[in-house]
Amino acid sequence: MLDLTTFKNQLMAAVTQYGGKVLLAIFAFIIGRMLIGTIMRFLSTRMNSAKIDRDVQPFLLSLTSVTFNIMLLLSCAGVLGVQTTSFVAILGAAGLAVGLALQGSLANFAGGVLILIFKPFRVGDLVSAQGFTGHVEAIRIFDTVLLTPDNKTITLPNGGLSTGAITNISGKGKIRVDMVFAAGAPNGVDKIRASIQKVIASCPSALKDIEHDVLVTKLTENAIFFDVRVWTHPDRYWDVYYFVHEHISKQFSSDNILAPAPAEVHVVMQPTKA
Repeated sequence: MLDLTTFKNQLMAAVTQYGGKVLLAIFAFIIGRMLIGTIMRFLSTRMNSAKIDRDVQPFLLSLTSVTFNIMLLLSCAGVLGVQTTSFVAILGAAGLAVGLALQGSLANFAGGVLILIFKPFRVGDLVSAQGFTGHVEAIRIFDTVLLTPDNKTITLPNGGLSTGAITNISGKGKIRVDMVFAAGAPNGVDKIRASIQKVIASCPSALKDIEHDVLVTKLTENAIFFDVRVWTHPDRYWDVYYFVHEHISKQFSSDNILAPAPAEVHVVMQPTKA
């Protein structure tokens, strides 16, 4: 049977030896939690003032909070006299193992965070990346979803998007539709240009507050070639493209503009010797 006096003496010795450390660790934990709360509120305010995307703010705040709390727990353990070197080594080894196992996923995760923060494109933008062109339908933490003009859904990993070249076609709010048309040389440059300009003026999707280009790009014996550049909104690109191509033919016919004459080929037969 345990002697009560001995138990009291052991308890007093433990309190004397560890009591101060326990109280100091508790005090450090409380102060640390208060400091972490203050820091997190400050970071949240700064993120809002910096207009960081609200979708990524919770993740960044959570990651920061977890990091600070782990550091606080290790510090409190050190105050109690616990050797934290082994804990740090175990955490490092576990982090390395997880990182190697999820290397591709972590790259996509980091890429998603970078895209959400720096915004090289937004939902609804028309972009071209990794050989695909389409409107951005969703930006997720691991991948980005594109909707192509022919209604196909393309899922691209964010790791490649964050490190590769991206063409944001609609980033400036307007886009130029480039086309080439040809007509017979006898029609004359001015007549052909006036006919093309009529089509552009009648196109409902062409912007009205900007000058469109109808430029002579090539002259041959039988034809005159024009570069036609029409400005429009990104979501109206194909509307302009097909409208102009259809109505150019009708307008040329209405204005009696002839198509380029086919090139004549003359074959000269050489007499053969007997």
